[in-house]
Amino acid sequence: MILDSWKNLKKLGISALLLGSGFFLSKKAVDYLGDKITLSLITRKYDKNVWELSIATQKLTPNRLIENELRSHTNTYIERPIGTQRRFGYWEKIMFNTAQLETLPTPDEVEVDTITTIGPLAQKPLVLKIPILIGGMAYGLALTEGYKIAYAKAASRVGTATNTGLGPFLETEREAADKLIIQYPRASWNKDEKILKQGDAIEIQFGQGGNAGKGRTTKAKNINRELRKRLGLKEGQDAVVNNRLNEASDLKSLKSLVDYLRKLTGGVPIGAKIGAGKYIEDDLKILVNAGVDFISIDGAEAGTHNAFPILEDDFGLPTLIALSRAVRFWEKQNLKNKVTLMVGGGFTSPGDCLKALALGADAVYLGTVVLIAATHDQIIKTTPFSPPIQLAYETGRFKNKFNIEKGVQSLTNFLNATVHEIKAGIRALGKTSVKELSKEDLFTIDKDVAEITGIELAFKELHRKKISHHNKLQQ
Repeated sequence: MILDSWKNLKKLGISALLLGSGFFLSKKAVDYLGDKITLSLITRKYDKNVWELSIATQKLTPNRLIENELRSHTNTYIERPIGTQRRFGYWEKIMFNTAQLETLPTPDEVEVDTITTIGPLAQKPLVLKIPILIGGMAYGLALTEGYKIAYAKAASRVGTATNTGLGPFLETEREAADKLIIQYPRASWNKDEKILKQGDAIEIQFGQGGNAGKGRTTKAKNINRELRKRLGLKEGQDAVVNNRLNEASDLKSLKSLVDYLRKLTGGVPIGAKIGAGKYIEDDLKILVNAGVDFISIDGAEAGTHNAFPILEDDFGLPTLIALSRAVRFWEKQNLKNKVTLMVGGGFTSPGDCLKALALGADAVYLGTVVLIAATHDQIIKTTPFSPPIQLAYETGRFKNKFNIEKGVQSLTNFLNATVHEIKAGIRALGKTSVKELSKEDLFTIDKDVAEITGIELAFKELHRKKISHHNKLQQ
């Protein structure tokens, strides 16, 4: 017994010695390599110094560096999924008032009204429980059927609408969605009367912020049999989205299209979606004169599926500027409570959504954050060796691994949590309804933002213009 114990201790001692020696040698090796690398960095001229790569990265930014490498690898073009990474920083410079004494915060037990009506003057207005919608994201040309079903089910659970996007109509999406907005696309599909009659609203798609002024073509080889059938394409035929809507090339034809859709659908709201450009007021005027019930404005920060980086990064009005100019147009034309103003493009937090509503938007639609929320912890099915989009896109390697019900629950949680925070913000303003929000609830720390939006600067002495009696502290 003693002999065996001694042998075991001896083995342990040898193991410990080897482990210690290995650690010592590894430390020595790391130290040696570290010294060599450090000396190389601080003694070699730049033409032989690996730190030149760091300089190049800082000059170009990591995104620009990688994209230029990708351009160097192809003789055509590159397309970036999701959209631009540019942030203009406007929203962060806007803050809300805090109701304390001059105005009391609304008690926590008081319910906040978030009911939102799209197309209030339409024969069949679209009434939603919340002012947050799921924006248009295409089945087949971008997302899988599973993601579209998850969006529809989650939207139904929280009482809002989802949007078909530019892709073909899905019966399964229609079945899952309590409220469905059907896009009338710059393409040949989704224009059958049987399809259009199934919409709770129709959105004529003229453009989007993330892919300004450009169509797209999906090659026939990338279109599977089921998708081809839903697109109504022949074998070998490409799926083409034009960069303009040919049947509405002037005011007269646009008005005829709006009237046709309104009559066909029995009076559901007929609207339009545009990417915001320099002459946004002219575009808005044309749409209003055509008789639309709502307008969806996409700012430059909007996401999209596989667009040219130049269009994502360098075209269009930033969302805050687009919204502010649209709100001024609404005020001048007296359109409030007549034509619904919706806005999207880069919204990533409940606070930014609430700011947009206070600035004058009637509703906000979300895109990229919805995709991320629905994916949630299922991201581990693709990472670290493949990006999460391989789970979400129709052409993705792991598209069949997406669990729809888990996606529904994750997205439902996200939307409920977002609205919960929005309600908390409304109470903190001393209000009880999303309809009570106004620019007076906001201030900014930036002069440019003050000029853009018309809200007040924080570093001036400010006094409330109007106090609601039910929340005023009695003196």
